[in-house]
Amino acid sequence: MTRVIAALLVGSTALVAVPAFAADLPEPIPAAPAYEAVVESTAFDWTGAYVGGAVGYAFGEYGGDAGDESVEGFTGGVFAGYNYAVTPNWIVGAEADIFAGPSEDFTVGGVGVETSTAVFGTVRGRVGYAFDSFMVYGTGGLAVGWGEADFNGGSDSNTHLGWAAGGGVEAALTQNVTVRAEYLYVDTSEESYSANGTTVDADLDGHLVKVGVGYKF
Repeated sequence: MTRVIAALLVGSTALVAVPAFAADLPEPIPAAPAYEAVVESTAFDWTGAYVGGAVGYAFGEYGGDAGDESVEGFTGGVFAGYNYAVTPNWIVGAEADIFAGPSEDFTVGGVGVETSTAVFGTVRGRVGYAFDSFMVYGTGGLAVGWGEADFNGGSDSNTHLGWAAGGGVEAALTQNVTVRAEYLYVDTSEESYSANGTTVDADLDGHLVKVGVGYKF
C-alpha cells in the first residue's frame, strides 16, 4: 500500500512539473510584417507652367533699299510658357517671350540714321525630347519687332511681323528650377520709315543667342 501511494505521488509530481516546465519555454517571436519596397521615381516631370528671364547677344541686319547694315548688341528679357509630357520622353509646349533690342548708327544715302529695335517678341511652339532632367528641343512660330529710326531731323517707328525658328537645350537643377541655352533666327517684314520727306525701307533679320533661368510651377 505504501508503495502504491508513493507511486501516485511521484506521478502527480511529474504531471505538475510538465506544465510548469512548458510554461517556462520562450514563446516564438512573431515574424515581421512584409512590406513592399517603395521605389521613388527620379524622372523630372516636365509638365506644367513656367516663367523665367534670359540675357543674350543679338546680331543681324537692317536690310532695305539702301543695302544691308549690320546691327548687334546685348539684349535681355523675360519668357513664359507651358510644357506637356506626351510620353515620359516627348515634350510639347508653347512659349512667349519679349526682349529689348540692340541699336546701331549708320548712313543711308548720305543721311545719318540711328536705329533701334526697341522691343521684339515671339510666340512659339516647342517640341522636345527629354532624357530625364535634360531636354533638347526645337522651336518655331511668330515674331514681332517694333523698330524705330531717327534721321533727317525726325523719327519714325514701325511694327515688323515675321517668323522665328531655332532650338536649345534645357536642364532641371531641382524640381522647380531649370537653366537653358537657346538659339533663334528671326526674319521679319520690310517696312517704310519716313522723316521730313525722306523714306527708308528696312526689314529686321538676325540671330539671337541667349541663356536663361526658369521657374516651373
